Amino acid sequence: GTPQKYDPTFKGPIYDRGCTDIICCVLLVIAIVGYVVVGVVAWTHGDPRKVIYPTDSRGQFCGQQGTPNEYVFHGHRSPAPRHRRRDRNLGVSPVSSCPIQICVSKCPDRYLTYLSASSGHTPSDLEYYRQFCVPEFKDLQKAPLKVLKDKECPAMLIPSTPLARRCFPAIQAKKGVIMVGNETTYDDGHGRRRNVTELLEGAKKANVVLEARQLAMKIFEDYTVSWYWIIIGLVIAMVASFIFIVLLRFLAGIMVWVMIVMVILVLGYGIFHCYMEYAKLKGEAGSDMSLKDLGFQTDLRVYLHLRQTWLAFMIILCIVEVVIILLLIFLRKRILIAIALIKEASRAVSHVMMSLLFPLCTFFLLCLCIAYWASTAVFLSTSNEAIYKVFNETACQFSGQTCKPETFNTSNVTKLCPDAQCLFAFYGGETAYHKYLIVLQFFNVFMFFWLANFVIALGQVTLAGAFASYYWAFKKPDDMPAFPLFSAFGRALRYHTGSLAFGSLILAIVQVIRVTLEYLDHRLKAADNKFAKFLLSCLKCCFWCLEKFIKFLNRNAYIMIAVYGTNFCTSARNAFFLLMRNIIRVAVLDKVTDFLFFLGKLLIVGSVGILAFFFFTQRIKLVQDTAPPLNYYWVPILTVIVGSYLIAHGFFSVYGMCVDTLFLCFLEDLERNDGSAEKPYFMSPNLKKLLKKTNKGQPDA
Repeated sequence: GTPQKYDPTFKGPIYDRGCTDIICCVLLVIAIVGYVVVGVVAWTHGDPRKVIYPTDSRGQFCGQQGTPNEYVFHGHRSPAPRHRRRDRNLGVSPVSSCPIQICVSKCPDRYLTYLSASSGHTPSDLEYYRQFCVPEFKDLQKAPLKVLKDKECPAMLIPSTPLARRCFPAIQAKKGVIMVGNETTYDDGHGRRRNVTELLEGAKKANVVLEARQLAMKIFEDYTVSWYWIIIGLVIAMVASFIFIVLLRFLAGIMVWVMIVMVILVLGYGIFHCYMEYAKLKGEAGSDMSLKDLGFQTDLRVYLHLRQTWLAFMIILCIVEVVIILLLIFLRKRILIAIALIKEASRAVSHVMMSLLFPLCTFFLLCLCIAYWASTAVFLSTSNEAIYKVFNETACQFSGQTCKPETFNTSNVTKLCPDAQCLFAFYGGETAYHKYLIVLQFFNVFMFFWLANFVIALGQVTLAGAFASYYWAFKKPDDMPAFPLFSAFGRALRYHTGSLAFGSLILAIVQVIRVTLEYLDHRLKAADNKFAKFLLSCLKCCFWCLEKFIKFLNRNAYIMIAVYGTNFCTSARNAFFLLMRNIIRVAVLDKVTDFLFFLGKLLIVGSVGILAFFFFTQRIKLVQDTAPPLNYYWVPILTVIVGSYLIAHGFFSVYGMCVDTLFLCFLEDLERNDGSAEKPYFMSPNLKKLLKKTNKGQPDA
């Protein structure tokens, strides 16, 4: 590209600018209106209860629609006849041929068959059994075989436990023996004894969920007793981040070197601690077991009793330590230049202090996007209607056809097929809305990416405009506008909504393609087509690289938009060619600065994480009795670590955008001006001194 030429009228971000990329702005408005319409339609047709509450065989919610029963019990009966299986092949949902589903007030707690309950040995058994039959079942004198044939009651009851409002067999293992209700066999209701292991496969996933539920409950208990300490930890991280940034304004050079040394020391202590734990476990029973032999355990504290765990931690920390030291050795001369940029960014942020709080606005808007997308997705996925099919025990020409329970008893079906029933089959729909639900879901995902990227772009162009006002002020800060952040925000919304929509649209398209590729990869995992898997992996890699490049290009294009007010394509082209003309500076200065910011995050997160570790494990004697008792001490520790990283990332993202903006403006300054009286440099005296540049005839103060 052609270097920028001197423009005597250019004095920083242009205020007299016009609207850019109007077509994209109109498209965004139309898309948002359509998105709102989709949300309203989804909220009208959807019913989130389908996700939360189970249904009986008639499609009615348990615990809803006037019924007090809360749980659904899957009543067992004999295998379906041959013609029933044939109906399933004709398209009847597998749910239809599963055991009958009945809403009950509690799950059964004993083994019992309907034949034994109706035999009259214990009158209370039949009354107990009755609560697990359909509500219409009243005739206790009805022949048992007739009751089972009409599917009014299940053939047998099995001791069950409630999980997610459903009754699952209460399977347990005692000394390696699988048991249900302290029994190893059960009566299937037809006079045959069966082994309880036949129930194991059907309830295996339920037991995994049950264990996960118990784990979740313990984690929830830990949060209830430690939430205020977690908040204190996050406040400490926020204060540490703010103090770190404030100190960078005055002691950037010292702070950077201290930060580097502290990170090395923190990692060194981590290595020392892992070695001490590794040595302490030597000779203890069970400590030499490998992670592979131990397998997955819900109690993660078990892994801390293995020497192999601490050895793995120590090796990882050693590798990280060596890599950081090598990078510092080879980049030591460039660190001085990065320090100069950080100092200049510190001065810029000190004059635009509101910029440190601006990420909260971006975070709030992103939360709105996520909430609207998630709620719309739930309502769309629950928009299907209950579909009922005809089922019968004997051959019938209407078997498998759609029916309506309200009019089924008066239809010709019951006359031609007396034993036919109209039962709930699945959730679906045959209207145009239901046929295009997948398209609406795709549109929902696409709009989420578009709006989320637009919010991020709005934050970037606002910060860029504010910091560019600082750089292009010849007398800093006297020539800066009164409210640079609000001025930049207003210019972005008033003039450049279309350009931001254009850049975020391109990025959203690439991200939707990546999501589609991930979905295809998930579906092809069971396939043996190696060529398809290879091709899919190549496409995923290519689009990952494309997304990274577009994010980099968009970021710099937004800086040019904030400064010059040009459209997206022109700004992207000018930014790209400007960076290519200074590729060495880009590769060294910009990336070294990013690396230093990463070390800053690592120091804050590591320090707060170590403090949380010693506190929650009760290793600080002064506050040993203050720490709450926990099931898993890693729960609050991980929460504090993740929260600290997000807080530090929010603070440093402002700094990162400031450095990128100043760097791009600095390159423009070098091309536009030469330091003469007619074309003076706008850079600060420190940068001019570092680069050995001067403004002729003007003292540098």
